[in-house]
Amino acid sequence: MKDRAEDILAAANWLRSPGIQAVFSALNRDNDSARVVGGAIRNTLLGHPVPDIDIATTATPQDVMQRAADAGLKPIGTGIDHGTITVISDGFPYEVTTLREDVETYGRQAKVVFGRDWKKDALRRDFTMNALYVDSVGKLHDPLGGLEDCLARRVRFIGDPDMRLREDYLRILRFFRIYAAYGDGDMDAEGLGACLRQRDGLRHLSAERIGHEMRRLVSAPKAAIAVRMMNDCGLWEIATGGLAKIEDFEALRQLDAFAPEIQDPEVGLTVLSGFIREDVDRVADRLRLSNAERKRMQICWEAYKTFRQSDQMPDVKSLLYTHGRQGAIDGLLAYWAAFEAQKRSGDRPAFEDALLKLKSLEVPVFPLKGADMIALGHRPGPQVGKVLKTLEQIWCENGFALSKQDLLARLENRA
Repeated sequence: MKDRAEDILAAANWLRSPGIQAVFSALNRDNDSARVVGGAIRNTLLGHPVPDIDIATTATPQDVMQRAADAGLKPIGTGIDHGTITVISDGFPYEVTTLREDVETYGRQAKVVFGRDWKKDALRRDFTMNALYVDSVGKLHDPLGGLEDCLARRVRFIGDPDMRLREDYLRILRFFRIYAAYGDGDMDAEGLGACLRQRDGLRHLSAERIGHEMRRLVSAPKAAIAVRMMNDCGLWEIATGGLAKIEDFEALRQLDAFAPEIQDPEVGLTVLSGFIREDVDRVADRLRLSNAERKRMQICWEAYKTFRQSDQMPDVKSLLYTHGRQGAIDGLLAYWAAFEAQKRSGDRPAFEDALLKLKSLEVPVFPLKGADMIALGHRPGPQVGKVLKTLEQIWCENGFALSKQDLLARLENRA
């Protein structure tokens, strides 16, 4: 098992790249060593993309800064007080952190010292599958036996789960998020029990930290399983201030073959939390979502409401014009999920056809502007807006087919 893992890691493009090898060369000197740790190894072994790379080293932060600069790399003291330096090599940022061990533990304010003991560094990490290290040539170092858990996709806390959570209550959400992204089989019962016992700790976390994890959680492949368990344990309500529409979300995640948009956190959060319109703003506030994320959720809800209030599939061009392409697609997916959650059948071809049209048809653009009216001699002012609104309604009622000349002719006939 270990030999096969080392073969996979040694062949990984990111480990063979000149950029990371330059970082290793800079750090592996004067009795110091460096190893990649955590997510890059886990993702490589499980066949997931590797978006970023963390490196652990016995070298002190000051030595990391000096050696990187001497090697012609660019060191940035992004978290130097906590032992972390960002080293830019060949245009790619590597987070380099000096080995640490806890002296006293009191939540996120744990007192740590820099050290040289790889096992002690591993013991202060969160999950066994994240306590894996690999050196510059692909040799795997597994001080806590996490390789077996990683390959089996078992998400288990290191040591006492309650202690790990009290160190940082965000690990409650990370437990569910990591399972949703990489897990398989039943969730670890011991870890789940600890999350349930420590759930009130979520109330002490900042909205920004919760929001960051929740965005990633609802986008993960097994989010439906994780969210259902969170809801059953009372964790979802603490995190978002409301209950979850589990059945709708589970149905949404079954639509992956039709639309990748179902993985977007704005769509997932709207489907999960949107019992009424005000829920959208509540979730956006609670999770400190950006204005763009909030706006997308709002439009998704309004488009969903258009579908829900219709006796039959609404006109696609009208949806595109009213809600825009993204909003119309989001709303359709939200309604489709609700429809499927009610165990209704027979209309899937209609949804597929509507989705295809929403993705392929041009978004209608109203051909008249206020300047056109003024050029015809109309005085600027509220009356121009009223006339434009009337002509826009006529244009919509005629299937968005009337040209600018057609509308101006209607205007002349009204004069």
